[in-house]
Amino acid sequence: MIAFVVRRLVAAVALLVVVTMVTFAIFFLVPRLAGATPDDLASRYVGRDATPTAVQAAKKRLHLDDPVPVQYGRFVKSLVAGDTFDYGPTTVKCPAPCFGYSFRNSQNVLDLIKDRFPVTFSLALGASVFWLVTGVLIGVLSALRRGSLFDRAAMAIALAGVSLPIYFTGLITLSLLVYRWELWPEPQYVGLLENPALWAQNLLLPWITLAFLYAAMYARLTRSGMLETLNEDFIRTARAKGLPERTVITKHALRATLTPILTIFGLDFGLLLGGAVLTETTFNLKGLGELVVNAIRGNDLPVVLGVVMFTAIFVVVANLIVDVLYAVVDPRVRLG
Repeated sequence: MIAFVVRRLVAAVALLVVVTMVTFAIFFLVPRLAGATPDDLASRYVGRDATPTAVQAAKKRLHLDDPVPVQYGRFVKSLVAGDTFDYGPTTVKCPAPCFGYSFRNSQNVLDLIKDRFPVTFSLALGASVFWLVTGVLIGVLSALRRGSLFDRAAMAIALAGVSLPIYFTGLITLSLLVYRWELWPEPQYVGLLENPALWAQNLLLPWITLAFLYAAMYARLTRSGMLETLNEDFIRTARAKGLPERTVITKHALRATLTPILTIFGLDFGLLLGGAVLTETTFNLKGLGELVVNAIRGNDLPVVLGVVMFTAIFVVVANLIVDVLYAVVDPRVRLG
C-alpha cells in the first residue's frame, strides 16, 4: 500500500509540472502566437483603463520582454519560492506559494483566494454530500426496481435535473421559496465557526440547487453500473451461497459500482473548488467564482491566472485521493 501511494505521489508531482506548463502556455505563449505583444500582455495586469505609462512600467516590472523559457522559469520560481514585485514607490513581497499580485487590488492573489475560498468550499462540500448520497441511493433503488414506477419517475426527474441549467432552477427556487412564499431567508454567507446552524441554513438552497444537477448524473451512472454488476457471475455466486440480499447489494454489487462514481466525484469536487460561477452568481455568494468573473471584467490577469492554478492543483490532489480510495475499494488496483 505504501509503495502504491508513493507511486501516485510521484505521478501527481509530475502532473503538477505539466499543469504549470499548460497554464503558462495558455496565458502567455498562446497570446503571443496569436499576435499579442508584450504591451498587450502588460495591459492585462493593470486593467482596461491603464495609461500607456502604467503599461510600460508593468511590462518592465514583469520582464515581459524576456524570452518565453525565462518567463516560465520565473513563473515556476514564484510558485515555489515566492517573488518580489516593484509596485511603484514600494516593493511588495509575495511569499511562497505566490500565485501572483493583483495591481488593481494592491493585494496578493493568494490572499484574495483565501478570503473567498471558505464560501466556495462550504458550497462545494455541502452540495457534494447531498448529490453523492441522494444520487447513489436513488440509482441503487432504481436498479433494484427496474421498470417500476419509481424507476421511471426517478429517471425522468434525473433527466430533468441534467437538462435544466443551474441559473434557472436557482432563480425559480429564490422566486418561490424566498420572495413569494417567504418560506426561507435569502442566502447570506455566515462562517461555519461563527454560527454552524446559520451557516447551514443560509447555504441549504444553494446546496439543493447545485446538488440537483449532479445528483441526477450520479443516479443515472449508479443505476447503469448496478444493473451491469448485478448480472455478473460473482453476484450470482454470492446469492447461491445463501448470503442475505442486503449483504449482496451493499458489500458486493455497490462496492464494485463505486469505482466510476469515485472517478467523477473527485473531478467534480475538485473543479467546484475553483468556483461554482453560476450558483454563486445566482445566490449572490462572494466565492471564487464571483472573484474570477470580476477579474475577467476588469481585465485583471493575475487573479484569473492564480485561480486557474489554484483549481488545477485541487483537481490533481482530488485525483490523488481518488487513486488511494481505489486501492481501498478494490485491492486489485494496488497491483497496477
